[in-house]
Amino acid sequence: MATFGYTLMCEQLGPKELVRYGVEAERAGFDFTVISDHFHPWLDEQGQSPFAWSVLGAVASQTSRMQLMTMVTCPTVRYHPAIVAQMAATIGLMSDGRFTLGLGAGESLNEHVVGKGWPPANIRHLMLEEAIDIIRKLWDGRYLSHQGDFFTVHDARIFSTPSTPPPIAVAASGRESCRLAARTGAALIAVDPLPELVSMYREAGGKGPCYAQIGLSYDRDEARAVKTAHAFQRYAMLGWKVMSELPNPVNFEAATRYVREDDVARHVPCGPSVERHLEGIKKYVDAGFDQIAVLQAGRDQDSFFQFWNEELKPGLEKAGLSAPRQDAAAPAAGRSSR
Repeated sequence: MATFGYTLMCEQLGPKELVRYGVEAERAGFDFTVISDHFHPWLDEQGQSPFAWSVLGAVASQTSRMQLMTMVTCPTVRYHPAIVAQMAATIGLMSDGRFTLGLGAGESLNEHVVGKGWPPANIRHLMLEEAIDIIRKLWDGRYLSHQGDFFTVHDARIFSTPSTPPPIAVAASGRESCRLAARTGAALIAVDPLPELVSMYREAGGKGPCYAQIGLSYDRDEARAVKTAHAFQRYAMLGWKVMSELPNPVNFEAATRYVREDDVARHVPCGPSVERHLEGIKKYVDAGFDQIAVLQAGRDQDSFFQFWNEELKPGLEKAGLSAPRQDAAAPAAGRSSR
């Protein structure tokens, strides 16, 4: 069985909507919620990109049970790792220890904006590993001076730190990143239902949870669901080696020009069929992922929550993919739990 989370996708919703849906996710019984951390959207159609950390703080203050997580933040170019350490420590405090820091090697789409260039993948992995070391040392609450291969820290101390440091998870798409996640004692994050990713992580000594994210497009009208998936998620058809390198939405528009609706529908479960969505999710469970975040394409999230509550969550339970629903009371939408 797996536990399930809800994705707050900053690229397709504004900040107030994201906070509202974050609160609604707890009311709907999700075990955790994850948030993307982008400077640009992937595509112009998505049309949004608020600051994820402001949204996280608001969601943390209006929820009390659900775990929170970045999926993912790059702590190497746009942000210095010392700043990420401070941001994560603050969310850890605001959430009363419910926060996991999900990290990745980043995409040019978001990181090139500060004018520091975009290094090749092997260098990005080295930068990420050094950044993780800095973040963990700063969470100790002592002064840190660091002169590394990529980062310098001068007499820095984070004064507001949670008693227990947040767990770290690392996004991986191949052998080297799986090994990096295991080597740094992090959990694993992936977006493809590939059992070899879990195997490589475990064989390298990884002992943490294995997170995954699956894109879905629920709509009572299947054709409309496919159109929505194409408009909002066709960028994912390019694969990570392309997605990490393109610098702007206009480049993704050009690269996805010949991606057809049928191409997207083969990869993204679309429409009203519970069985089709269950089949897509089951691929991730069978691959060994035990923490699965669902991502509803488009702006109509209210219909998805109704579908989740009335059909998809009960279907997961019936299929033995999810633990039975907990009946604990959750805070009302839009109201603080504190």
